[in-house]
Amino acid sequence: MLRVVVLGAAAGGGLPQWNCACTACRAARKAGQVVPQTQSSIAVSADGVRWVVVNASPDLRQQFLATPVLHPAGGLRGSPLQAVLLTNADVDHIAGLLSLRENHAFNLYATNRVLRVLDNNPVFNVLNRDYVRRLAFDLDQVQPVMDAEGGDTGVRVEPFVIPGKIALWLENPAADHFGSQPEDTIGLALGTAGSRQRLFYLPGCAALPDALKARLAPGDTLLFDGTTFTDDEMITSGMGHKTASRMGHLPMSGTGGAVALWAGAPLGRKLFIHINNSNPVLLPESPERAFVHAAGWGIAYDGMEFCVE
Repeated sequence: MLRVVVLGAAAGGGLPQWNCACTACRAARKAGQVVPQTQSSIAVSADGVRWVVVNASPDLRQQFLATPVLHPAGGLRGSPLQAVLLTNADVDHIAGLLSLRENHAFNLYATNRVLRVLDNNPVFNVLNRDYVRRLAFDLDQVQPVMDAEGGDTGVRVEPFVIPGKIALWLENPAADHFGSQPEDTIGLALGTAGSRQRLFYLPGCAALPDALKARLAPGDTLLFDGTTFTDDEMITSGMGHKTASRMGHLPMSGTGGAVALWAGAPLGRKLFIHINNSNPVLLPESPERAFVHAAGWGIAYDGMEFCVE
């Protein structure tokens, strides 16, 4: 059985975003209206003792403080953290690595492409390589997640390339698709050696081809990209000038949106995560929230816990 804790459910900037006064951000600043959310990350464990974090958000320190299972236990220094898995090189998924620089031993897993990005940015040298090993995923292979001592955490992961886009801070405006490469964005199928179902974690996804949908089996749990409700949401709200597709995300609604494309998939649980502050589903009484609930989707939130058997 895989134990899952949602450390953060918001997209980049969190909720409320520090410089935003949109409807959801204003509500999140008022007690009892909308619960604030930190930037997207999850933690998983096969035994409830050793934990693997997926994506290191800029809010990681705050997330560890808010999550008792990640508190130090036994001895003066230590942590249940055994490994970090990265799905891409977005700032909201790698900046938290800088908070893990206190010479704690763990393994860092990513694609070769993302590892090269980290290697080429000397600020990440604060992660002492005597303690933090950087390991490349074997794509499309189920593999054990190991701790820094070579022990098996019990967590199994299958990484696979999904439609996506190069991280914003790495875009090359003069290159095709801004310089995007296949390994810029991956999805993860997570489970344990004995689990019947798996958790599919896809916090960023630009399209949903049939081959991707076919990876999921009946009863699996899906945590999927919920950045925007409509493709032009940032533009119509006055909060930006890019569509969801330009940012490398599927919107929730519309004929080409996530709700329509996943309709009929016999999944055990469907949850949206990586939700932007512009998205009206953050408002509990909104028609958009009612729409996704009627379609069988839930909305992930900070501190949410569940198990995948």
